[in-house]
Amino acid sequence: MDLNIVLKGLMIGFSIAAPVGPIGVLCIRRTLAEGRWVGLFTGLGAATADALYGCAAAFGLSVVTQLLVGAQGWLRLVGGGFLVYLGVRTFLARPATQAAVVKKAGAGLAGAYFSTVALTLTNPMTILSFAAVFAGLGAGDWQGPGGAALLVGAVFCGSAAWWLLLSGGVSLIRERFQGGWMVWVNRVSGTVLCAFGLWQLLALVRVG
Repeated sequence: MDLNIVLKGLMIGFSIAAPVGPIGVLCIRRTLAEGRWVGLFTGLGAATADALYGCAAAFGLSVVTQLLVGAQGWLRLVGGGFLVYLGVRTFLARPATQAAVVKKAGAGLAGAYFSTVALTLTNPMTILSFAAVFAGLGAGDWQGPGGAALLVGAVFCGSAAWWLLLSGGVSLIRERFQGGWMVWVNRVSGTVLCAFGLWQLLALVRVG
């Protein structure tokens, strides 16, 4: 195992996941409303999408990259619309009860995971970020497919580490955000998610 490749992959995954964006807001809100595991699976969905984009960049899948960049208009439309939908739904949501969380735990984890995979994949600029970071770190010397696979695995672990830290940290203060506080958490989170979605849609209009 090449420790240098592993360290680069961990750094890439962590640094791309860490900036607070719509997925970060979604992870924080879901952790507060539904618990640590739902928040963690939300983050793992983003980490999976990061690994898929990292795979395309690491293995030099230029055709896939070109298709994603070429379809960025449609991806922005879908992603922006989905964020606005999530924002409105979050804004209007009532604080979840503990009983409801336990009853729907399985469905909640799967829904949190797959919805975040889909949402993260609708941002075609992520693959460009990976390509730029790989080039900047000199991470192109991975000695064949084995090294590239190792790098992608490390990217996933680095991204997952950030989401584990975020969901775990937020869960520590979850008990303070019950009842009336959660109403405001939902409203603020919903407003921020709507703002991110509208920003994506406006960017689509500007490009068009």
